[in-house]
Amino acid sequence: MPYVEGFGTWPFGEEWLWEAVAGVYIPLLEVLKDAPVTVSLTPVLCDQLEAMRGEPGDRYLRFLREVRAPIHAEDSDGLDATGKPELAKELRRAAGDYVRGDEGFERCGRDLLAAFAGLGTELWTSTATHAVLPLLATDAGVRLQVAAGVAAHEHRFGEGWTGGFWLPECAYEPGLERDLAEHGVRAFCVDQTDVHGIGALEHLEPVATETGPVAVPLDWQTVELVWGATGYPSHAEYRNYHGRTLHDLKPWTNGGAPYDHARALELAGEHARDFVARAIERLDTYAAERGRPGLLCCALDTELLGHWWYEGTAWLAEVLAAADAEGLELTTLPAGLDHVEPVERELAASTWGSPKDLSTWDSARVAEIAFTARGAELSTVAAAASAGRGPALERAARELFALQSSDWAFLMTRELAADYPLERVRAHAAELSAALGALDSAPLPDPELRSLAPRLDLAPLVSP
Repeated sequence: MPYVEGFGTWPFGEEWLWEAVAGVYIPLLEVLKDAPVTVSLTPVLCDQLEAMRGEPGDRYLRFLREVRAPIHAEDSDGLDATGKPELAKELRRAAGDYVRGDEGFERCGRDLLAAFAGLGTELWTSTATHAVLPLLATDAGVRLQVAAGVAAHEHRFGEGWTGGFWLPECAYEPGLERDLAEHGVRAFCVDQTDVHGIGALEHLEPVATETGPVAVPLDWQTVELVWGATGYPSHAEYRNYHGRTLHDLKPWTNGGAPYDHARALELAGEHARDFVARAIERLDTYAAERGRPGLLCCALDTELLGHWWYEGTAWLAEVLAAADAEGLELTTLPAGLDHVEPVERELAASTWGSPKDLSTWDSARVAEIAFTARGAELSTVAAAASAGRGPALERAARELFALQSSDWAFLMTRELAADYPLERVRAHAAELSAALGALDSAPLPDPELRSLAPRLDLAPLVSP
């Protein structure tokens, strides 16, 4: 998630964060306690969750109590009045999601970072603001994004980090592992589907790199069961994300009928058992053909579970239960790498985009975003080389971080957020230019990026 705290509300600003907290993160905390899975936490998300210990947390609670509660009541009353009691009943049930989002936030002391730290599972970090590393213009820019991400994670979660690093958008180019190794990275994920073809057994083989970090391929045949256009979430009985009431609520199924939550939960259990059976079959096939165990990595965007796919969190809980019942060994990636020997193989440049190249983030459609971010990076690196450190340069670096988020180009490419991405990019570029222009003058006004990278160290930017 990009930095949205303090940058507008409906439909694309802070409410994006608040909806994710209530509908995704808090429910997942209950499901993932002591689960043998790996969770990557992007530092820019952690920055915003950390800020919610204070006044932003109060705004979140007001959003649940003063916005979500009354619009559920208003739309359900309207549906009753127009002779649609089944839809009205569903909205009254769905309003309970936000009550639980309120209660869960208070229950964890308004400290979601502590709650994630207490999960008892493997936590990975990423670049500071989910920047697509192969698109950065300079070595210094790469160093700053990676170093800031690792340092923020270690500060928040202690020194137990085992070197796991989520490459934003799985964007890899040969040689990138050298930059990662310099900052203690030991494992990262890649998507090599275009190289070997979907379903190839090579996707179940971790790959050793010359500089040390191990690349773990995603198995897109398995991921597609959830992410694909005809995957589980597309079933007619699941809640329709796109069919909405006057106030953007969702009481219909994908098939157009009134949503039946109990039936959808039954279906999630069926799909979980199917998922486990297919994973077992995939691993058994690998073991039979290769004579050794494989490692099946199924990585999912967290917001799929509970937001895009409303029943996704329930599905995941059922997967965990079914895996235990059926003898499928679930494991964190570091533990899996202890039992599966990496192979040596060349890795190709790739992403998990569609197509699996950089065009989602680097094409004519998003040219303004791409060139603005690169130009801002070059200007910031040049200023650091001549002016050294200082508050204005630190301010410029934070604006650069905000510009480099992969989400802006993704939202533009997929036409998901109207002009919001361009507005944000242009505003951060203007703020960055103002900061660089103030290197030798009076202090700048207080930044809007008040909670982004609060412990930023510019050393990677100014080091030779």
